[in-house]
Amino acid sequence: MKYRKLGTTDLDVSVICLGTMTFGEQNNQQEGFDQMDYALDRGVNFFDTAELYAVMPRKETYGKTEEIIGNWFNARKNRNKIILASKIASKSNDLEWIREGAKTLGFDKKNLDAAIDASLKRLKTDYIDLYQLHWPERKVPRFGELDYKYDPADNNWTSIEEVLHNLDNLVKEGKVRHVGLSNETPWGMMKFLQVAKEKNLPRMMCIQNVYSLVNRVFDIAHSEVSISENFGLLAYSPLAGGRLSGKYIGGKNPKNARYTLWPRRFSRHHTERGEIAIEKYIKLSEKYNIPPSTFANAFVNDRPFVTSNIIGATTLEQLKENIDSIDLTLTDEMHKEIQDIHLSDPNPCV
Repeated sequence: MKYRKLGTTDLDVSVICLGTMTFGEQNNQQEGFDQMDYALDRGVNFFDTAELYAVMPRKETYGKTEEIIGNWFNARKNRNKIILASKIASKSNDLEWIREGAKTLGFDKKNLDAAIDASLKRLKTDYIDLYQLHWPERKVPRFGELDYKYDPADNNWTSIEEVLHNLDNLVKEGKVRHVGLSNETPWGMMKFLQVAKEKNLPRMMCIQNVYSLVNRVFDIAHSEVSISENFGLLAYSPLAGGRLSGKYIGGKNPKNARYTLWPRRFSRHHTERGEIAIEKYIKLSEKYNIPPSTFANAFVNDRPFVTSNIIGATTLEQLKENIDSIDLTLTDEMHKEIQDIHLSDPNPCV
């Protein structure tokens, strides 16, 4: 395994991070235990979760993922071996089952205090190493949107200074070690850094945004902030929701797979243009006799702004292929062929 510093902290996180959102929905507790055992044996010391999980989000499985991780900590007595990341949910058009309802969610003190205490209880731990804001309260492009749409009425969000003060309280209470962003814009990244520096408040250490061969929007502007400000990317959906594994090629619908279970929910990864690009990347990986998942993950692993690549799986075989990517370094020739595909249709799966 390879390790990199998390922002300006002294934490060395594995370049492969175990994503856990399937625990409690597509994977039962024993399968979750098996995945965590295997990942740890392979040197993965970084696990990512969220209060929102399991996915697909619904009232019946809310918090189940954190509960399974907590039960694993309790059974294995190994909390000190894992750098644990979780996230607080923000405003949404649904999620009425979280705290007092979707419209009241946000990063005010009341919500943050309630969210962290509930997560700590489910996780059976006294602290979370990295606590992230799952998505902004502001109306910004996210989850498949690309363009920013200015809304003069968009002023009902907790100020960045207030959010940082609230997070500072959690750090001082020992409940959180470090903080980070997710699904944020370049402006948001810089603003959080600016306010933290001016007010001597907690510094955001990383950003968790989507990144894959078919969605490289992060390259355009976020990447400069990441590299220049030591604000690394925790890349999620490196396989475009599993589509870059090739298992859906030709209209296939594998049993228990995400797009088989919820064909409309993850539409940003399933586009006509995207399928064309994905087939090209699959053929490229086959040309070099590399499993498609390993090939796609290897590309993400070695991007200069990536701190860690959040992989997810529903089987141990998938997990092995994903983790195996850490041992693969793509050649200059491979990168040139990847770039040729990319430039023929940039970002077909936004």
